Amino acid sequence: MINPLYSVSGFFVGLLVGMTGVGGGSLMTPLLILLFGVHPATAVGTDLLYAAATKTGGSLVHGLAHSIDWRVVRRLATGSIPATILTVAVLSRFDLDSAVARSLITFVLSAALFVTAMVLVFGKTLTERYRARVQQLDPARTAASTVAVGAVLGILVSISSVGAGAIGVVALVLLYPQLPMSRIVGSDIAHAVPLTLIAGGGHWLMGSVDWHIIGSLLAGSLPGIFIGSYFAVRIPERALKVVLALVLFVVAGRLAYEHATSASSVFTAFTRRAVP
Repeated sequence: MINPLYSVSGFFVGLLVGMTGVGGGSLMTPLLILLFGVHPATAVGTDLLYAAATKTGGSLVHGLAHSIDWRVVRRLATGSIPATILTVAVLSRFDLDSAVARSLITFVLSAALFVTAMVLVFGKTLTERYRARVQQLDPARTAASTVAVGAVLGILVSISSVGAGAIGVVALVLLYPQLPMSRIVGSDIAHAVPLTLIAGGGHWLMGSVDWHIIGSLLAGSLPGIFIGSYFAVRIPERALKVVLALVLFVVAGRLAYEHATSASSVFTAFTRRAVP
């Protein structure tokens, strides 16, 4: 059954993704948690497989346009896939319904959203300031740095579903200034497919995926992405990203507040148990 509320939400998220290029995880996971009351672990796992489906379509389009640098994708995957498997293995040791797991996920998610919002606002300034330094790296260090970036993205995405979009693109712009932007975006999307698929598969094995939500989200988001992509060249990109960054700051602040409340409850329960 298609839930129209999820489909409408998916449409508006897809619209923003199409217009700004920011990964849906930055928008969809907080939306599921804050608006629909979905458990954070289920929201992350559901969004990961939802992202794998949408990014597969995007990578096919970029592949046909020959705008993917598979060397960069392989380097990112060399770091992200082992990090993803290890992170999911560690998460599987937790009781995902516990307050500790909820607190961990909301903390990482809020931090990743803050970073994404900062990247949206100051990403261009950062790349202009540090690009000259990064250009001095030799090819071996560039390759090693790319693998390290992949590992960080694997950890972030596995826990929060956020990071493979804006953060990944800025990192690639710094490391590969000679690549056209279309190939950077295409490479980032192609790398996100195995990353989100493996991480989402791990969450599915842990039981933190809701397939009914995925179907409803896809029913709304695919048309939204198409329409958003059409209007992307007709609306000032800078204005869109500033508005989106403000939204992410507010959402991240709300999640940070929930994390602080949850952590306080866990600490209180622990001290009561520890004190005879």
